[in-house]
Amino acid sequence: MLGVESRPLQCRDTPGDNPVLMNRDSGPLGLLWLYMKNLLVCRSPEMWHQSFGLLGKSYAHDTTGSFFLGKWLRVPLYPVSLCSAVVDVAIQDYVADVAAELIYQNKSQTSTEVLFVFPLGPHMAIYSFQARSEDAKVHAVLQDELSVPPCPSQVQQPHEATGGWENLEYLRDQSEYPGEAFACFLGTLSPGREVVVTLRYVQELPREPDGAARFVLSPTLNPYGTLYVWNCRTSKLHYSLLLTASLQSPRGVVDVQANFALTPLIYTAQDHSTAQVSLAGSPQCHHDLELLVYYGDPTAVSAVVEKGDPEAPPGSLLGDPMVLVTLAPSIPEAVPGQRQSGEFIFLLNTTFLEHAQDSLLFLLKSLPLGCYFNIYCYEETSVGIYSQSVEYTQDNLTEAMRRIPSTGSSLGDSNLLETLRSVYNTPRPHRHPRQLFIFMAGLPPDVEAIAAEVCRHRNSHRCFSFCFSEDSAALAMALAKETGGEAAYVSSDNRRSFVVLKCLKQALKPAAEGVSLSWTLPRGLEVEVLGGTPQSIFQGQHNLLYAQIHGQAQDTTVAKGVMTLQYSLDGQDVTYTIEFPLCPQGDGRLAGHRLAARCLMKRLLPESVSGSGEEPRHRAVEISLTSGIICPFTSYVGVRTPQRVTWYQRPLALLPPRQSLIPCQIVELRGSRISSCYPKSIWVPPGWLTAVRASWLALRQLTHDIAALPQRRACSKACKPPPPLFSSLKYVDPMEFGLCSSTLWQWCPEAAAKCQELVALQNADGSWALSSGLASVLEVDEDEIKGKMPDEVMEPSIWATVMAVTWLHRHDEYYQDLCELLEAKAVTWLCSQAVSQLDKCLETANTLLGSSVKPSVFRL
Repeated sequence: MLGVESRPLQCRDTPGDNPVLMNRDSGPLGLLWLYMKNLLVCRSPEMWHQSFGLLGKSYAHDTTGSFFLGKWLRVPLYPVSLCSAVVDVAIQDYVADVAAELIYQNKSQTSTEVLFVFPLGPHMAIYSFQARSEDAKVHAVLQDELSVPPCPSQVQQPHEATGGWENLEYLRDQSEYPGEAFACFLGTLSPGREVVVTLRYVQELPREPDGAARFVLSPTLNPYGTLYVWNCRTSKLHYSLLLTASLQSPRGVVDVQANFALTPLIYTAQDHSTAQVSLAGSPQCHHDLELLVYYGDPTAVSAVVEKGDPEAPPGSLLGDPMVLVTLAPSIPEAVPGQRQSGEFIFLLNTTFLEHAQDSLLFLLKSLPLGCYFNIYCYEETSVGIYSQSVEYTQDNLTEAMRRIPSTGSSLGDSNLLETLRSVYNTPRPHRHPRQLFIFMAGLPPDVEAIAAEVCRHRNSHRCFSFCFSEDSAALAMALAKETGGEAAYVSSDNRRSFVVLKCLKQALKPAAEGVSLSWTLPRGLEVEVLGGTPQSIFQGQHNLLYAQIHGQAQDTTVAKGVMTLQYSLDGQDVTYTIEFPLCPQGDGRLAGHRLAARCLMKRLLPESVSGSGEEPRHRAVEISLTSGIICPFTSYVGVRTPQRVTWYQRPLALLPPRQSLIPCQIVELRGSRISSCYPKSIWVPPGWLTAVRASWLALRQLTHDIAALPQRRACSKACKPPPPLFSSLKYVDPMEFGLCSSTLWQWCPEAAAKCQELVALQNADGSWALSSGLASVLEVDEDEIKGKMPDEVMEPSIWATVMAVTWLHRHDEYYQDLCELLEAKAVTWLCSQAVSQLDKCLETANTLLGSSVKPSVFRL
């Protein structure tokens, strides 16, 4: 079931109190009081889990399933049952094409207005949708945002547009699921009637560490988490599910694993390059259906060639063959504290400079030797402290700390765009992957231009973004997502250092540098890599590239092409060469072509924003309309065509069915945590929707909730608001990412101050000098430290460093997360200086400090 029987909305003052029902006569103020008092502790028995699919509402006036406009306010949720699902999956290496047919039936006693909702993952795109019932057929059509609706002579005004779009708005704000979802209003479904939904989408699949491709069936196609499924005694699905998967890889399909029963793997090619597998029986109903596909000989590079559409013109995106290239170099773990390549650029704003000097200290001191760094205080100037990045040495670090201003005078992030341009125009050191750390206090101006600038250079660097306010969370996430970095929302000063250092640990993972692809093809053919090739690939990452073959081969006897991958790892050049067929076979589903279209449209966005004329926009629109993949310049419109014909008696004539427009769009679900006490779809009539939304918005403003206030746009073009220019610049719940569970400052502020003093005294190479400042932090007399230094120690800094590391481990409950990188660098320096002296130094330090640090800390 994709809905539940409606019951009165139950809210509780405290857990255990009796349910409270709101009288409609209390009005908006009473409703506001109900929300303010009970919203966060409300518990409804119809709690859903990932409930998407066909959702319904009704205006009946019975007491068992109605929106009752009498004494009590009731929120109706009517069942729209999924009777059967037929899912056909085609997987090529790490790309999937999914075709699904879903049959729903209205088992209630009243007519129900239904809305189909399908959640979209970050690497998923719908390219075909239609629904048909006995009365009408609904088809989702892409159109240019600036164009007129299709078939203007036959299309009527939007069908029930106001109610349908209000429902989409309410779904956007109240859904617990965060992210994008495809939503289409299907009209009214009579009791006992069925509607058949046909859906097709493509998806990039994640690559597991062992090389397997991981496919998860969407919860809409496998809605296990509803009330009736969770309470079922047999643990069987309440609907029939037929799942088949076709697998293809030139490396051969070796094995398939799943968390449900499968039929035996059937190979359809002698070289095992293609195979089929199906669902066996009925799976358990309390988990996602996951499929792991293993291929032969996981290597650093693989390629699958997909033939073009024979009906598309040669030279077009869909007409020419596409090579799906997977880059996944095997990169070993780096030893913490050792010399490491990399360029680290820090873009600091006024808030960070004024309130986070401690975080900046930990950040700079934790950098490894061998890297390069630079600092930009972009609210002061777009010029860096150094004209270009400099090597990380003690002298350069000391000079950088001296030049950083402690406070700033600017009130906004006014120079972030110019600073980014200055960074990108500065050459980076050879074989040092570039990584940016961007700190934002508020939403800067020129958001679209900033995103376009970062997107234009996404192959040459990674961004780690930190936001200190809710309004900049979406931009921070977008910058990180475009470049393969991470984003963090810092809601408290106490967490700042932990969050920053956590991202630095991620940034310090080793990388394959200087990545390049070269191609050997017969004369007359050439290859275009759509979206470009990344210059660096970090440990744990894999890149999926789309390369299209253009032209006509002059020598038709050559059946294969050659691709060569080259990169540098730890200063050593690595080369891989693979062959691929020039005349590929395939099922013609064009999954790779459609995902390539998505990639190419993303590349065209920065050009359209930068004022390169109308050509980039026109090309993006053309690609979108031909591939069926939406882009920021196109939008969905639902076209409803009645199935029944109209007859006129005088004169007798049969008229064609007249079409009408219905709401259909990509909806950005807020995913607010305050909505978790409700079922995931709440339907109310438009009259009451105004009062509910007004009270709800007032509540959010009064309580300073983290969710952004929904913007009400004027209805135009079937009441559809235009999509944002960048699909990644969307609402982000700051509570959903980048938080640490423990904080040093909440536990012991005095210890934090001591730790900062000790870190400030550490040298860039990880060592400490024997000084009065160090003795003060250790709370030991300086003469006593000097007197207790073992005779075997020839260098006082060795003894001082052992004392400092021992003191840190004495308080490791406070400093473990903060000083992990600092300690690793110090131990590496000690091991390079005096391994034979460390045993005696540690024994003496434990005695002097009253600690019991083990030799394993010093790698002994």
